[in-house]
Amino acid sequence: MLFATHNKPRPLVMGLLNLTPDSFSDGGRFMGRDAALTQARKLIADGADVLDLGAESTRPGAVPISEQEELDRLMPVVEALVFETDTPLSIDTMKPRVAAAALAAGASLWNDVSALGWSADSPAMAARLACPVVLMHMQGVPASMQSAPCYDDVVADVAAFLMARAEAATAAGVAREALWLDPGIGFGKTLEHNLALLRGLEALTALGFPVLLGASRKRFIAGVDPSASDPMARLGGSLAAALRGAQAGCAAVRVHDVRETVQALDVWAAMRRPA
Repeated sequence: MLFATHNKPRPLVMGLLNLTPDSFSDGGRFMGRDAALTQARKLIADGADVLDLGAESTRPGAVPISEQEELDRLMPVVEALVFETDTPLSIDTMKPRVAAAALAAGASLWNDVSALGWSADSPAMAARLACPVVLMHMQGVPASMQSAPCYDDVVADVAAFLMARAEAATAAGVAREALWLDPGIGFGKTLEHNLALLRGLEALTALGFPVLLGASRKRFIAGVDPSASDPMARLGGSLAAALRGAQAGCAAVRVHDVRETVQALDVWAAMRRPA
């Protein structure tokens, strides 16, 4: 199963490419086929193991877009990339028909922030596509998820939610070995919730599924360092989170800054090799 195993002594690095006008970090910079392809080539040259393409923003407060608008943004880039690179493509979407169109065009993975919960058709579609699927935790929906997030025990609650969604997926026919889990850093969490999840990542990696960690440039970094109000000033915090993910046994990290993350993880892995 693609991505289930790899021979690198560190997590895979998933380079993210936002094809949106309103992403929290780089909204609008890579809108349009040519700008997106230029950035995709840079991410690949920088060492990305996987590219994650998203055409609908899921930042806090984001307004949903139509299925057709998402496809119009996404498909020209997917169709071009599958002809010029062997780097696997992940599709960041909640919509099952968007995922199906992208997989039919040559993408390899469905990364779903709703954990196959956006549509009643999502679990069956994931089973039909027979591709790796990332199930992410999100409390609420992007438009309102940061209004008042609340948990009894954020690590236990997120772990229980993800296991329940994994069970629902397998009940619908998705192969267990196809499933990945993502704690959803920044998706309906306060600063303390995010830090608790990062501290407690081993509770998630112990569930028996590969874990994808997406903490790059997120707002919790500015909660620790108020001078980092600009997402572009959050590289140090992003690398710290990626290294924490590696330490905890995460299988992949989803990042903006691919070259720097690859270097940090390669040095981390080299330090762990026996002398």
